[in-house]
Amino acid sequence: MSDDKEYLPLLDIENVLPILNKISIFAGLKEDKLYELFRQLEKVSYKAGEVIFRQGEQPSHIYIIKKGRVKLVVSDDDTPLELTVFEEGYCFGESSVIGIQPHAATAIALEDTELIVLSSSTLIKTYETDLELFSILLLNIARETCRRLHASDEVLLHYVLNNKKHIKNK
Repeated sequence: MSDDKEYLPLLDIENVLPILNKISIFAGLKEDKLYELFRQLEKVSYKAGEVIFRQGEQPSHIYIIKKGRVKLVVSDDDTPLELTVFEEGYCFGESSVIGIQPHAATAIALEDTELIVLSSSTLIKTYETDLELFSILLLNIARETCRRLHASDEVLLHYVLNNKKHIKNK
């Protein structure tokens, strides 16, 4: 993660609310809670090719892509493997923040990218100041993480079954 990045207040609520309404971790928030959350969000920009965070780093933010695309890459023995590409409106980094686990992959901006961010420290403050909002966010993050885990399980199962067929046919 680049420590020299400038995090700015998010001021364009009219442009951002439609994006936030599509993000699963913000589902079920009443309008007053959504506006309260909006006031805690910031924005940060990355140029194409810039690293947002590195595999193994401690998480600091939950990221939402306002503009641009981001790829996740895992490196093992200096061999990079691209996992996925996220587009506008996608949220990432939330599982690492909630799990208090180092990032499992490196996030790189594929093009000039603007991100909406919620810092982990702000999330902790939300626990102290608005337990209802914190609880909804945590439940939604848990649901989204379970959905992604289920999708990963499906891919893994498909791979194992195809590999088993391939070995059996040899």
